[in-house]
Amino acid sequence: MTSPVIVLGAGMVGTCTALHLAMRGHTVALVDRREPGRETSYGNAGIIQREAVEPYAFPRSIARLLGVALKRGSDVNYHLRALPRVAGGLARYWRHSGAAHYPAIAQAHARLIGHATSEHAPLIAAAGAEDLVRREGYLHIFRDAAGLDAALAEAEALARSHGLRHAALDGDALAAAEPALRRRLAGAVHWLDPWSVSDPGELVARYAAHFQRLGGTLVRGDAATLRPTATGWRVRTDDGPLDAEHAVVALGPWADLLLRPLGYRLPLFVKRGYHRHHAGTPGPRLPLYDVARGLVIAPMRRGVRITTGAEFARRDAPATPWQLGRAEAHARELLDLGEPVEPQPWLGGRPCTADMKPVIGPAPRHRGLWFNFGHAHQGFTLGPVSGRLLAELIDGEAPLVDPTPYSAQRFP
Repeated sequence: MTSPVIVLGAGMVGTCTALHLAMRGHTVALVDRREPGRETSYGNAGIIQREAVEPYAFPRSIARLLGVALKRGSDVNYHLRALPRVAGGLARYWRHSGAAHYPAIAQAHARLIGHATSEHAPLIAAAGAEDLVRREGYLHIFRDAAGLDAALAEAEALARSHGLRHAALDGDALAAAEPALRRRLAGAVHWLDPWSVSDPGELVARYAAHFQRLGGTLVRGDAATLRPTATGWRVRTDDGPLDAEHAVVALGPWADLLLRPLGYRLPLFVKRGYHRHHAGTPGPRLPLYDVARGLVIAPMRRGVRITTGAEFARRDAPATPWQLGRAEAHARELLDLGEPVEPQPWLGGRPCTADMKPVIGPAPRHRGLWFNFGHAHQGFTLGPVSGRLLAELIDGEAPLVDPTPYSAQRFP
């Protein structure tokens, strides 16, 4: 028997959750303060990363940590005054990245990633979004031969163990594949299974429009007003109070603001990131991940999008786009980068957990409350499979994957 559901958060994860519930006949209201796909899901590099079977681990080498501490690269930045607040989560992140924990975490992560493109595919078709998607993979590019050789060895091992496809490109092959590159590089690893999206926010919007065609409702409201009632949950919206038997928290980097008043102290933290588009000059055919410099250069409908790595700061701290400025300088070493489209860079937050696994499943202490957040760098990739998994759990169906590793019960 289907029942009313409130889904809080209209990013990729929340929208896909609402969509899968609507597909099962539930009466679903998708609640957000903005239109679907306008926050974290808008700002990523637009890659559905089927190859990302291993989550981003905390650096373990002394040389790498020293480079981060001294801000020598453009891949990581931090606000010194924010470190005390995030120190506990980062310490647990470091511990879970070690050999004692990481292999099992990577296995759980890979089980979800294995369904990334296969779960996006029917939604893309149903939403009429084929024009946004390119199924030609993307390139990890390398400036030196040693980095390329090490990456190719690692790619070969991952391909064998996870059924992935990749190709090795030397400098000549890379230059032929990407004629916009202005200098010769050592080569690239071409991951063939991922898909790239020319407008990530628009893909979420089209999924949301398909959700509406199935009878779902988009509602503007304040997720922080969620409260339990005698029969379920209530949230205040612009149209008045909204009641349902079930409520799903899919708020990404804002999840803990809602959960702390309800008594949950989960090890969550935010990695901030920046992007800006540049237009007027030829860009790459496929997204390029400059591994040594820690930035992604992605062709988008609005121009060439330069995206940064991680910034550790308070979620609401003022923007410090030093990292993006350095990333843009690195990009100009490779391409004739056009004029910026936006006067100010975009800034958003990636919702992370200390053990690098998302939180998917029932709330431990509240009936009818469900969690679907903490996807870190892969919310755009994992939205459809996470949404399907949570819908299956709400309906008591046999789940697509074992949900145990993602349960909130794993946290004390």
